[in-house]
Amino acid sequence: MFENQPKGLFALALANTGERFGYYTMIAIFTLFLQAKFGFDEGQASGIYSAFLAGIYFLPLIGGILADKFGYGKMVVTGLAVMFIGYLLLAIPANDNVAYWSMIGALALISLGTGLFKGNLQVMVGNLYDDKRYASKRDTAFSLFYMAINIGAMFAPTAATAMTNWMMGRDGFVYDGRIPSIAHQIIDGTASQANTDLVQGLINSGAIATNYTGDLVTFAHQYIESLSRSYNYGFGIACLSLILSAVIYFSCRRLFKHVEGNSKQMVEDAKAANNANVIEEELTPQETRQRVTALILVFIVVIFFWMAFHQNGLTLTYFARDYTASTVTGATRMGFNVWILAFFAILIYSLFSFFQAKTSKSKTIAGVVAALSLVGAGSIYFELPDSFTILPQQFQQFNPFFVVALTPFSLLLFSALGRSGKEPTAPRKIAYGMLIAALAYCLLSVGSMGMPTPAALSADANLLTNPASPNLLIGTYLVLTFAELLLSPMGISFVSKVAPPKLKGAMMGGWFAATAIGNYAVQITGRLWGDLPLTAIWGILIGLCLLAAVFMFSMMKRLEKVC
Repeated sequence: MFENQPKGLFALALANTGERFGYYTMIAIFTLFLQAKFGFDEGQASGIYSAFLAGIYFLPLIGGILADKFGYGKMVVTGLAVMFIGYLLLAIPANDNVAYWSMIGALALISLGTGLFKGNLQVMVGNLYDDKRYASKRDTAFSLFYMAINIGAMFAPTAATAMTNWMMGRDGFVYDGRIPSIAHQIIDGTASQANTDLVQGLINSGAIATNYTGDLVTFAHQYIESLSRSYNYGFGIACLSLILSAVIYFSCRRLFKHVEGNSKQMVEDAKAANNANVIEEELTPQETRQRVTALILVFIVVIFFWMAFHQNGLTLTYFARDYTASTVTGATRMGFNVWILAFFAILIYSLFSFFQAKTSKSKTIAGVVAALSLVGAGSIYFELPDSFTILPQQFQQFNPFFVVALTPFSLLLFSALGRSGKEPTAPRKIAYGMLIAALAYCLLSVGSMGMPTPAALSADANLLTNPASPNLLIGTYLVLTFAELLLSPMGISFVSKVAPPKLKGAMMGGWFAATAIGNYAVQITGRLWGDLPLTAIWGILIGLCLLAAVFMFSMMKRLEKVC
């Protein structure tokens, strides 16, 4: 799995891990910040969230076009600097008016910086495999690269949660997902008697405040201020992660410097160095059109997948906050401790290393690491309290954990299928991924039956008498991850392989532009989050995933022609 890969892959993957850790720390709390700081309802928060995600994924198209002309490395470095300024603006607490426009400016800078960084770094990864020595390992490389991204994402929700709990605890408050919305209702004078009584009862019991004796309006103001400030400092974590990413990039630059230029520069450099391993592909205009057409067809399907998948920071977060039990017991507790998850991931990789090792020394080392990881996970588990409260953003750590944990199994499966000549093509994997994404929302739809509408629950927080088990959302994230592993790394690899050499940056940008449209469409379900039953909201996503799968299968012959 890791053997015979160019060293530049691991350097670029680690640089991306640092950047993604910061980004996913921000995403874990962004919609919660919008609602806490500004009192936005779900529809307003959905609009800003989706517009931001659209910018994040559309601007790589511009970044790719620029990189095709000026070089990929220059755009990556510029992107890191621009993103840092954006995250710094978000991290600075400010009053409401200043905070809003500062946030808008920050989001614009983060989107621009990501546009310059994200797609071009992945093009550089693909360029490593234009070398004939590594060409056959392209799909494996992008799976490993994608896994590295998710290592950063896995720890992000825990970092955001720790910052929230620490900052609010310092102010004498305890987070409760029901309170921010009700606090704004109290400030506006629109809170129902049921919600007012709920907050007062929680204050009196010490559940959300320590020794608070003031009136409810003052409490509401102080609670919102404390929570908002904790989110600001959570965004500050992204600044630190970008510094780490930059350090990795520059310290390891010698390993991938030869792929920093545009396609023309790399070919010229290879000729000057008499490097016969670099593949110089020449295409006819007809071949170029065929490839671009195939990529556009894939981009259309990608729109619907990301609309469904990126509900994790929107409606799935709302569901976690409002409809899911906030206390965990039993074995479920393991999933909400990121260090246990990390030990499980180490266990999986060490076991794979054990069975793939060719020497007794390697087997011994792998076996020892596996045993130590079990001991580490067990020691943490037995020290956990019998039950504890979880925050909604913590659910977002399951998807990256599943990506990290399942990647070796995915590589093993497709490697075995490849040896037998039965491995599906990248377009076929993408189509299967859409079917599995539909299945994930079928699971959630069944679990949501009989629950009150979001509008009804907002009016009376006591209306939900039987919240969903956290395992329902965990299971949903697991099935979505199966879909993601079939679609995202395979899709990026497909673009890297099929894109005409002179259009690599633009085509990778096209992949992200399609992702941007999907992310902008995320708001559709967010804006419907009100009077519609939950089953209807999930049903929309099921239908769109199925339609995308049908479309993909109908175009399969044309797509497989360019593979």
